[in-house]
Amino acid sequence: MAKTAELETLIPVINKLQDVFNTVGADAIQLPQIVVVGTQSSGKSSVLESIVGCSFLPRGIGIVTRRPLILQLIHAPLGDKEHRTAEDGTANLEEWGKFLHQKKVYTDYDKMRLEIEAETDRAAGSNKGICPEPICLKLFSPRVLNLTVIDLPGLTKVPVGEQPEDIEFQIKKLVMHYTANPNSIILSVTAANTDMATSESLKIAREVDPEGRRTLAVFTKLDLMDAGTDAIDILCGRVIPVKLGIIGVVNRSQQDIVDGKSIEDQLKDEAAFLQRKYPSLANRNGTAYLSKTLNRLLMHHIRDCLPELKTRVNLMASQFQTLLASYGDDVGDKGQMLLQIITKFAAGYTSTIEGTAKNIETTELCGGARICYIFHETFGRTLDSIAPLTGLTNMDILTAIRNATGPRPALFVPEISFELLVKRQIRRLEEPSLRCVELVHEEMQRMIQHCGNEVQQEMLRFPKLHEKIVDVVTHLLRRRLPPTNNMVEHLVCIELAYINTKHPDFHKDAAFVSSMIKSLDDDMHNTRARVPRRAGDFKDDASMPDSPSSVASSRSTLAMDGDSSPHHRPINLLPEVPTAVPSARKLSEREQRDCDVIERLIKSYFYIVRKSINDSVPKAIMHFLVNYVKDNLQSELVSQLYKPEQIADLLQESPHIAQRRHEAAEMLKALQRASEIIGEIRETHVW
Repeated sequence: MAKTAELETLIPVINKLQDVFNTVGADAIQLPQIVVVGTQSSGKSSVLESIVGCSFLPRGIGIVTRRPLILQLIHAPLGDKEHRTAEDGTANLEEWGKFLHQKKVYTDYDKMRLEIEAETDRAAGSNKGICPEPICLKLFSPRVLNLTVIDLPGLTKVPVGEQPEDIEFQIKKLVMHYTANPNSIILSVTAANTDMATSESLKIAREVDPEGRRTLAVFTKLDLMDAGTDAIDILCGRVIPVKLGIIGVVNRSQQDIVDGKSIEDQLKDEAAFLQRKYPSLANRNGTAYLSKTLNRLLMHHIRDCLPELKTRVNLMASQFQTLLASYGDDVGDKGQMLLQIITKFAAGYTSTIEGTAKNIETTELCGGARICYIFHETFGRTLDSIAPLTGLTNMDILTAIRNATGPRPALFVPEISFELLVKRQIRRLEEPSLRCVELVHEEMQRMIQHCGNEVQQEMLRFPKLHEKIVDVVTHLLRRRLPPTNNMVEHLVCIELAYINTKHPDFHKDAAFVSSMIKSLDDDMHNTRARVPRRAGDFKDDASMPDSPSSVASSRSTLAMDGDSSPHHRPINLLPEVPTAVPSARKLSEREQRDCDVIERLIKSYFYIVRKSINDSVPKAIMHFLVNYVKDNLQSELVSQLYKPEQIADLLQESPHIAQRRHEAAEMLKALQRASEIIGEIRETHVW
């Protein structure tokens, strides 16, 4: 008996936990509970009213229960000081009810029914729709056993009247939500005068509890079965495999309710029917046996679930404590908090550049590592891909040489032609250098969103401050872009300003080219000296179009023609002067040598300049952009944001975050209270 008395205390404990978690609207704790499932008109309401011993549930045609009803039956004998108090006027009441959503005490069951209907319409509307938010009703009576059941809307197939088209899906989703709880006992209600194979409640119970370990089947309307049939096979468990048992009951008919037949009279008629129809099974069926069975099952089920429940409550309390801390405390000194956030952001931004952040990104490069990649991979490879002679042909070189010598034929390769050509190639380094600045700028802009989880949480909490910080950093980066670009452009201009032919690395190639030219000139001179010209070689000079004698002859002819025909225009015997050297002809030995010389000199000097640009551009970007922003970010933020007139506006918290903090705080409070309630149980007596 002492053991049973200890177990009796478990149901009130779960009731307290149910009350605690109903206030925060949380069902993640998965409390042990009995869930009543059945189709419309299967007799669910009659079963519950028979257990309670009074009529308090809404009735009507179609769907009546449109919200989950958490019904807590509390055994309150006369003289019970725990539940009966003079403060709320329940000390001398026989039985009464209370809703969790109001403090009013109900003694009239008709008014209780009306309140259920009104509260249902408030949340679910009056168009026969459903709502998942539960109604919690406590019934205190000396005639009931401690029991907690959840009555769900009846399963239906076809929408009726103003019911939504997807009413079947809505109800099934709600029922599955409650029955899927592994700590719930499923009370599957089926009318005995229907085909068991089509029972929707049993079908759902089998889906979530395929082995039937937590399903109790209840068959109603045993007295309405067809003549000549009985439910012996069903009640003996030979038709439906469930582990918790099968219990048959007899309900009041609609006519009985209309005629005002009391539940007490109905229970007497039920007992008489069972003794007459099923004498061998009468003591294991009926409403009274069902009530005791549910009480016993729930107590033992709670006992089995309690250790895991205790562990889960403590774990969730720890998780919500961490979650609440992540949302931050209420703002006290707003000025101090603003400075703290600015300091955090600046430190996070700097650490992201330097690679000293606490939470280093592992899925992609960011911050300083990405800038390094831009310098040495993106920019470096782009420069390496620029060949010294790209876009430069032999004819371009010869044209430059001729243009550099003016009217005098060149005896040597003119130095000015080399400078002109190498400058043309050096200018090609400017565009990738400026693109490198752009890439680093983009990365520093992107880093605003990657500067630490702590700062990110604060940014979510204060969206206006986040927006202003982004604006300040963006403007700072934008201001540093022109001087950085100017410096990079100047670096290229510096290289163009003075071609240092005395550069140590270039001087070696220049000396080599000079010696090569002298050697080639000596060879050509010796070859010409060994081949003397013959007198006959000049005999046809007068007949050549460009020879002096030919030109003189042409001029005399022109003069005579001019004298005889003054209106005849002069004939220009000089060929058209080309704007560029023809590219189709074969180069002479001297021309090929000059091209080779220039090409070698351009390559040598271009490599020197490219190496210098590859080294100096990243340094310029670091100095003028990266380091400047890193060193001046905090002071810039303080000067732009720390203004008394805008501090309050900047620290205006996001309604979303404020709501989530409130919910987390309420949930944590509920979990802490739940832990206290569970801790009050004397485990040595229960297990």
